[in-house]
Amino acid sequence: MNQQEIRNVAIIAHVDHGKTTLVDQLFRQSGMFRDNQQVVERLMDSMDLEKERGITITAKNGTFIHGRYRINIIDTPGHADFGGQVERVLRMADGCLLLVDAKEGPMPQTYFVLKKALAAKLPVIVVINKIDKPAARPDWVVDQVFDLFIKLGAPDELLDFSVVYASAKHGYASLTLPATGHDFNAIAELIIQRIPPPTGDHSAPLQMQISSLDASPYLGRLAIGRILNGTLNTNHSVVVIKRDGSIKPARITKIYTFEGSDKVATTNAGCGEIVAVAGMDDITVGETFTDPGDPRPLPLIDIDPPTIAMNFLPNDSPFAGQEGKFITSRHIEERLRKETISDVALQVKPLTTATGFVVAGRGELHLSVLIERMRREGYELQVTRPQVIMREENGVKLEPYEELTIDVDEQYSGAVIEKLGQLKGKMMEMHQNSGMIRLLYKIPTRGLLGYRAQFMADTKGMGVMNYVFAEYGPYAGQIKNRVGGALVVKDPCTTVAYALFNLQERGKLFVGPGERTYQGQIIGESSREGDMVVNPAKGKKLTNMRASGSDENVILTPPVQMSLEDCISYINDDELVEVTPKHIRLRKS
Repeated sequence: MNQQEIRNVAIIAHVDHGKTTLVDQLFRQSGMFRDNQQVVERLMDSMDLEKERGITITAKNGTFIHGRYRINIIDTPGHADFGGQVERVLRMADGCLLLVDAKEGPMPQTYFVLKKALAAKLPVIVVINKIDKPAARPDWVVDQVFDLFIKLGAPDELLDFSVVYASAKHGYASLTLPATGHDFNAIAELIIQRIPPPTGDHSAPLQMQISSLDASPYLGRLAIGRILNGTLNTNHSVVVIKRDGSIKPARITKIYTFEGSDKVATTNAGCGEIVAVAGMDDITVGETFTDPGDPRPLPLIDIDPPTIAMNFLPNDSPFAGQEGKFITSRHIEERLRKETISDVALQVKPLTTATGFVVAGRGELHLSVLIERMRREGYELQVTRPQVIMREENGVKLEPYEELTIDVDEQYSGAVIEKLGQLKGKMMEMHQNSGMIRLLYKIPTRGLLGYRAQFMADTKGMGVMNYVFAEYGPYAGQIKNRVGGALVVKDPCTTVAYALFNLQERGKLFVGPGERTYQGQIIGESSREGDMVVNPAKGKKLTNMRASGSDENVILTPPVQMSLEDCISYINDDELVEVTPKHIRLRKS
C-alpha cells in the first residue's frame, strides 16, 4: 500500500473516558459492517474480564478506511496498572488521540499516558468526549489540558494541538461549540491532516520491532509490530535479535494485516504497516525482526519497574485439589512463565524459603486480573498480601508513592481527609466546585492497599478515586490498614444459621449458613482487635419443654460479598487468599 496513505494513531485516555466506544463508532461509520450485521458493543474488548468490568486490559489493533486512507488504530488500556502496555504500543504510532471527559477533565492516568506520548514526540489531537453530559464544561477542560501540556514540558510545536468535541455514545464530533453533527468525519479528517504518514525506506534492510503479542489456536504465538524499514514476505528467512543481543534465525509462515478488529492474511507487507506475524514460538516484546544479511537491531523498550509483589503458592488447604484442574507448583510456574512472555511489566522469581513464586507487577489490579484469569482457566492456588517493593539508595530506605486524585461530595470530605491522614497521605491541592471537592494527594502505595473498600463506605459509594505511580520517596513509617481481627473457624464443620446468628453480634460475617468450612478458615471480621476462634456449627440446646414465645427467630444479616480484589487487599501478613475455580476463601497461613 502507498505509504503516504497510511496513518498509525494510538488512542490514549484515563480509564472510562470512552476510548473503546469511540473506536466502535469509527468502525461503524467507516462502512465496515452491513446494515443488518449484528455487531457487539465494545468491539475491541475481546476478553470476558474486559466486557464484565468495562475497562480495556490489553492493547488492541484495528483498522478502518476513510476515503483512500488506511487508518490503523491502537486502543490502549486506561488503567494505571496496565500502563506498561501503553509505553510499548506507542512505538507503533505516529500520533495520538487524547480523550478527555468533558466533565472530569484530565485525571491521573491522562497525565501518565500524555507524558509517554510527549516523550515519544508524537503529535496529539485532543478529543473532548462526552460533550452531551449535562454537567459538561469543555472550555474549562481545554484549559486544564493546556496546563497539563505546559506542566509536562511539551515543546512549542506540540502545544498547538487541535481540539475536537465529541460524543462517542451518540456518534458525532464537531470542531466548534456548541457541538453538532451526525458523524465522526471531523475526527477522521483531523487524523489525516495532523498525523504524519509513517517514515521509513522500502528499499532498506528489514526492521520490525515487536510491540505486543497475540495467539492463534492454529499458528501459536503471533508477534505484532510496525515495519519501520524494508518489506516482509511469507516464507522468507529473517533473523530475530533477542533481548540479550543474541541472533536467532526464523521463517515467516504467515502475515496478517487488520481490517476492523479482524486479522486478514496477506503474502507481503510494506514499510509503515502494522502487522501480526507467525513463525516463532519464543518471540517476545521488544525483540527485532531484521534482515539476515544486514541485521540492524532497534533500541530495546524501557519498562517502568513493578511496585507491588505477591507470593503465589500451591494450595495446601484441607479442600485442596477438589475443584481445580491445575494444582501443582509446576502448573503454576508454567502459567506464570507464559504470562511474562506477553506481559513484560510482570516479573516472576521462585521463592527461596518455600514452594512458590514471587510475582511482581504494577499494582493490585494488574495482579488480581492475572489471578482471576488463572482461576477461570482451572488453576488452584493461594496468594499472600501484596507487599510494596522497597529500594535503598545511599543507605536510605525508599518506598513507592502514588499521586491520588479524589472527587467527593462536600459532606463526605471530612471522613476521607481524616482517613488519608492516618494512611500518611499528604494533601497537595484542594479544589471546590458545585458542591464537589477534588483532592490531590501524594500517598505511600502501602497506604492505598485495601483503602478502596473503606473509601466507598465513607462516601456511601458516591466518591471516585484514581491514582498513578509518582516516584520513590522516603519510608513513611508503620501504616495500619485493618483495625478488626478475624473470626477463625475452630474445627471443620458446616455452618449453621443459629451459630451465625449469635456470631454476627461479634462482627461482620463473610459466609452464610450451609457452607463447608475448615480449621483456620476466616469467616468474618471481628469488631475488636485480635483474632477470635469461633464455632459456626454450634447448634441450639434442645429440651423436652415447649413454651409459646420463648424461642427467638433467627434473623441473619446477609454476609458481606467480597470480590477477589477485596480479599487480596483485606488480608494481613499472616493470612492467605485461597483461589479455586468455584470459591475464594480467606484463611490463616
